[in-house]
Amino acid sequence: MTSTSATAPAAPKAKRDRTHYLYIAVIIAVALGIAVGLLAPDFATELKPLGTGFVNLIKMMISPIIFCTIVLGIGSVRKAAKVGAVGGIALGYFLVMSVVALAIGLVVGNILDPGTGLAVTDAVKETGQAQVDAEAKSTVDFLMGIIPTTIVSAFTAGEVLQTLLVALLCGFALQAMGNAGQPVLRGIEHIQRLVFRVLAMIMWAAPVGAFGAIAAVTGSAGVDALKSLAVLMLGFYVTCVLFIFLVLGTMLRVIAGVNVFSLFKYLGREFLLILSTSSSESALPRLIAKMEHLGVSKPVVGITVPTGYSFNLDGTMIYMTMASLFIADAMGTPMSIGEQIPLLLFLLVASKGAAGVSGAGLATLAGGLQSHKPALVDGIGLIVGIDRFMSEARALTNFAGNAVATVLIGTWTKEIDRERVDEVLAGRAPFDEKTLLDDHGADGDADGSRAELPEKDGEKELAKA
Repeated sequence: MTSTSATAPAAPKAKRDRTHYLYIAVIIAVALGIAVGLLAPDFATELKPLGTGFVNLIKMMISPIIFCTIVLGIGSVRKAAKVGAVGGIALGYFLVMSVVALAIGLVVGNILDPGTGLAVTDAVKETGQAQVDAEAKSTVDFLMGIIPTTIVSAFTAGEVLQTLLVALLCGFALQAMGNAGQPVLRGIEHIQRLVFRVLAMIMWAAPVGAFGAIAAVTGSAGVDALKSLAVLMLGFYVTCVLFIFLVLGTMLRVIAGVNVFSLFKYLGREFLLILSTSSSESALPRLIAKMEHLGVSKPVVGITVPTGYSFNLDGTMIYMTMASLFIADAMGTPMSIGEQIPLLLFLLVASKGAAGVSGAGLATLAGGLQSHKPALVDGIGLIVGIDRFMSEARALTNFAGNAVATVLIGTWTKEIDRERVDEVLAGRAPFDEKTLLDDHGADGDADGSRAELPEKDGEKELAKA
């Protein structure tokens, strides 16, 4: 028995070493992509399908992962009221933090005043008008869009909130079935293992996707766009950094007793993945897996993370605030505080559902301005050139906000294993990059204690298998 237990951890270590080299390859690919974008911009823009294809591969896995996570979490909870409490706390927190992010962007945007003196040509106006498309939905359309056409179409449409709705209904149904629903839960748990294994295989294409995405962004924007709009871009980046470390970091330390730097170090590979693809959705499945591994219960992770990707968009809030003020100044029609606040509250509602898709922030901004202040739409063409670079900061901030939110909501609902958190962040319970799951046999006792938090009977029977 001693020899088998001694040799069991060896295999995961080898796998972790290989994934370590994988993310080194991603860093090299990003550097090469920037070089190609600067040296051969026309060729670099043709590489965009490489990045798009990789992000689409990951988005393909989001719906089944969300479905399995939520169904397993809710189906194993004794009281349905607990799930409702988690959802209510999450939505309340998301609303408050969105307002805080808007306020911070408002203050910084008024201090920097970066748009003054820029000229808006006819070409810029045409570019701005072209950004107004079907991406921006009205509030009613957004709410009605949560309901899928069929229970199966939620998986094929790629809509996170549709999958969330179907998963909630199935989870509550299995919960009501009691013991009769246990075989279904065990089957879904096996499917979850399969889905995460497929995701782990897809991740090996990350260097190719990162190279194509970064090369296309650099090639299409170029150095000139960066120089002319450096004040806005750098101001936005600094604002996002201050928001993450001062606001979110302070809340994480005071409420959960967790160091924000330790948490972000744990999520370092996910941040690198987002940086290279400009999309926070590329890291959504891994965030779900890592938050469960950290010690947050499955119901909290399953509800908070997918909902947060549509309702907790801190980076997008800051971006839309600063971009709106920048455009108004550039158009020669600066807004008073009395005009700014109604516009931003409108954009607060309009942004819901503009998840981590690269470029969605620009389309949402264009649609919001078209509905509330059409005269400013022409000025959107001024920021098109740097939007992809700002998209990375939006995505990183949105991801950081949702990671922190998951820990905070787990703390408030007492659905987090504090000892487990300390073990993981200290590096004593490493994440299994091979399966992206905790309940695999290779993880041993450390995962057994956590696994019993959200699930009991199903976990034990699968452990025997």
